[in-house]
Amino acid sequence: MEREGWRGRFYEDFEVGDVYRHPLGRTITTTDNMWFTLLTQNTAPIHVDHAYARQTSFGRPLVDSTFTLALVTGQSVTDISQNVFANLGWTDVTLPHPVFEGDTIYSQSEVLEKRESRSRSEVGIVKVKTWGFNQDGAVVITFLRTVMVYKRGKAPEIVRLRIDRGEGQP
Repeated sequence: MEREGWRGRFYEDFEVGDVYRHPLGRTITTTDNMWFTLLTQNTAPIHVDHAYARQTSFGRPLVDSTFTLALVTGQSVTDISQNVFANLGWTDVTLPHPVFEGDTIYSQSEVLEKRESRSRSEVGIVKVKTWGFNQDGAVVITFLRTVMVYKRGKAPEIVRLRIDRGEGQP
């Protein structure tokens, strides 16, 4: 029997107070930090120059904080914005603990608010607070994020091709 995979939450699935522990963690490598820093044209040597970083109070390179924001946002997609119409914004971003190459980052989000969109009947607006934390449980980032999420039955269909499993049915 064929079963549909997880399609993410639609607007109706969110309830204020729900907490989602996002399922995937991610260990950050030197390559991740170097590439992201260079791709975004961040010239701060604390991210890319190990000799320089050893002279700082951290003693090693810091992970680019915008990488941390992007990573933790990405970890939340499966629970928060798989069915997004649009991101409306990130606010109140805090970075209470440094992130280093080799750290593994995990995250969770709490639904703070939800309401019908006043301008688009096919979506609702959901506001969440997200926390990212490292392998030791130290919170490394928090932020508020607001998204427009499709209502059930209103999202564009994802094209799915059926694979012929040798049973004569494509």
